[in-house]
Amino acid sequence: MERPLDLRHVASLALRDLIELAHLPDFDRVQDQIRQVRGCTRPVNLVGTTATLDTTAGTILRSYSTADEPTGRLLTACGNRRSSRCPSCSRLYAADTYHLIKAGLSGGKAVPETVREHPRVFATLTAPSFGPVHNRRTTETGRALTCRCGTRHAADDPALGTPLNPATYDYAGAVLWNAHAGALWARFTTYLRRALAAQLGITQRALHAAVRLSFAKVAEYQQRGLVHFHAVVRLDGPDGHTTPPPAWATADALTLAITAAAQRAVLTIASDAVGERELRWGREIDIREITNLDDGELTDQKVAGYVAKYATKSAEDSGTVDRSLRCPRCTGNGHVTGPDGFRDLCDDCEGTGSSEPLTDLRVHQHVRQMIRTAWALGHLPEFADLKLWKWAHMLGFRGHFSSKSRRYSTTLGALRDVRRAWRTAQAHPTDETPEDNEETTLVTESSWSYLTSGYRPGEELLAAQARYEIAQQRRFRHEEGDSGACHSADR
Repeated sequence: MERPLDLRHVASLALRDLIELAHLPDFDRVQDQIRQVRGCTRPVNLVGTTATLDTTAGTILRSYSTADEPTGRLLTACGNRRSSRCPSCSRLYAADTYHLIKAGLSGGKAVPETVREHPRVFATLTAPSFGPVHNRRTTETGRALTCRCGTRHAADDPALGTPLNPATYDYAGAVLWNAHAGALWARFTTYLRRALAAQLGITQRALHAAVRLSFAKVAEYQQRGLVHFHAVVRLDGPDGHTTPPPAWATADALTLAITAAAQRAVLTIASDAVGERELRWGREIDIREITNLDDGELTDQKVAGYVAKYATKSAEDSGTVDRSLRCPRCTGNGHVTGPDGFRDLCDDCEGTGSSEPLTDLRVHQHVRQMIRTAWALGHLPEFADLKLWKWAHMLGFRGHFSSKSRRYSTTLGALRDVRRAWRTAQAHPTDETPEDNEETTLVTESSWSYLTSGYRPGEELLAAQARYEIAQQRRFRHEEGDSGACHSADR
C-alpha cells in the first residue's frame, strides 16, 4: 500500500496542493482541463454526466461522467466578456467578434466573398453634451491645445472627461441617456430605413423589396462616462448578404441617410422629478466608407480589429467599478419580506440597498456622482422599470455591448458551436468514435450541477503557466506581424 504524502514541511499551500495533484494517476488530464479553458481566471466547476443513446439499437454510443475525472469535476470557462474580470475569456470573445465582423465585410463563415462589393460604412454615433468637461484637443501635428480651464492636460490626466463645473452638470440627463441609449439606437435604425428610402426617392415598400440594411454595432464608454456606438452598416440585396444591392444603392446615399436619421431620432422622457427630457444623438457623427483597397484608411481587417477591441471594453475603462453594487440579500430594494409578510429593513445593507457604501468606492467624484444619480433615479416610481440601481455600476447603461442585425453574418453562438465540435472531435478520435447511422435516432441525456467557481490552489499555478504560454505565443505572432493569426490563435 502506497504511503500518503507527508507535505507538512512545504510552507506554501499552493505548492503543497500542486504536489498532490502531480501525484494523481492522471495528472495530464488535470493539465488538459486547464489548457482547454485557456487559464480562465475563474472557471465554473460542474459535476454531472452526459450520454448519447442510440434508441433504435438501445445502446449507449458515448458517455461521460465527472466521476472519472482525477479531481471529480469539470472546468468550463466563465465566458466573461470584460478584460478586467477574465483576460483569457475576453480575448476569446474579441477573437469571435473579430471573425463575426470580418465575415460580414469580406466573406467567410457561410458568407460569400462577394459581400466585399456591397456598399459599407463605419459610423460612430456619440452622446450629446450635458455640460462642458475637461478635454484634450490636439492639432494635426499632435500638439495638445489648451482646455477651457486654461490647462494643457496630459493624455493620462484623470481630470479628462470630468465637468468643468460639477454643480451645473446635468447628471440626471447623462444617466438617463445611458439608460435609453439602446432604445435610441433601435429608433435610429427605424428612421434610417425611412431616410434611405427618401434619399433614393422610392417608397419604403419598394426599398424593402430591393435593399436590405445590415449592421453590427458595439458600445464604448467615453472618458466622461457616456456610451457611444461604433457600427458597420452595409447595404445588401433583398435576400441579404447573398445578393448584391441595386447599383443605385450607394455608400454616398447610405452616408446621407445615416446623418439624417441620427438627427431625427429622438426619445422623450417625462418625469415629475426631472421634468421632460428629449434624448438624442450628439452633434459629432463620424461616417467613413470602408474600402476594398488593402492600403486604404479603413480596410476590412482594420474595422474588424477596431470593433473586436471595443467589444471587450467596459464601464470600468471610464473609471467606474466592475461589479454590481446591489445588496445580494435584498437585491437593492433595502428591505426584505419577513415571516409575517411585512417589509423589514435589510440587516445586511441597513436599508441602503447597496452592497458597500458609495462613499467608500475608490473612484473619481464625477463617477461617484453618476453612480449616486443612477441609484436615486432607479428608486423613483416613473423609472422603476429601468432598475437603475442594478446598473448603477454601469453608470446607467443597461443595453448589449455588441449586437447585429439577423442577416449581417454568422453568430457568436455558431462560432462557439464550431469550436465545441472541434474540441469534441479532439477528445474522441475518429478510430474510437462509433459511426452514427443517418437512420438512427440519437438522444442526448445530460445531468449537470454547479459546484463552485475558481481553481484549487495548485491549479491556479498551472493556470498562471497556461496564461504565460498563451501570452508568449501571442507576443511571438505579434512580432511576426501577423495580426490575423493572433485572432485565430485566440480561438
